[in-house]
Amino acid sequence: MLGHPTDQGLVRTLAAVPGRRSVVDYSLQRRAVLAGVHAGRTGLFEVCDASPYLSRAAKYHGEPTDAACPVCRREHLTLVNYVYGEHLGPVAGQAKTEAELARMDAAQDEFSVYRVEVCRGCGWNHLDCSYVLGVEPEPGRKPRRSRHRAAPER
Repeated sequence: MLGHPTDQGLVRTLAAVPGRRSVVDYSLQRRAVLAGVHAGRTGLFEVCDASPYLSRAAKYHGEPTDAACPVCRREHLTLVNYVYGEHLGPVAGQAKTEAELARMDAAQDEFSVYRVEVCRGCGWNHLDCSYVLGVEPEPGRKPRRSRHRAAPER
């Protein structure tokens, strides 16, 4: 199980995982948002606004963590990975498990992954990190076609 670096002294190993590159960590932004909440400058309705789709994605595709929600402190956070890329076709925008990401990493051209932490209890959600997976394009080479072809337009 994964946790946030500021929660319970857990250490992130995201950059050490093979294949993940162009990693962007949003923990400083998270810290600023939480400071605003705890100081009363930001209302809970502004940060505990997980959509029903995000809540369902957390339930069915998310990875539970040992980290407690920084807002309600009653539930553990769940991490949800969303994929985006021009070669993904209908898969773009879907939530994927770590196992699905590992398979996609070997089979797809470059694509972006956005990992969101979600509290299924109070609705807290924040972008945790983003990174790139997939086969890196060789310089001067056209990207290969996606294995999933879109239906022709009529």
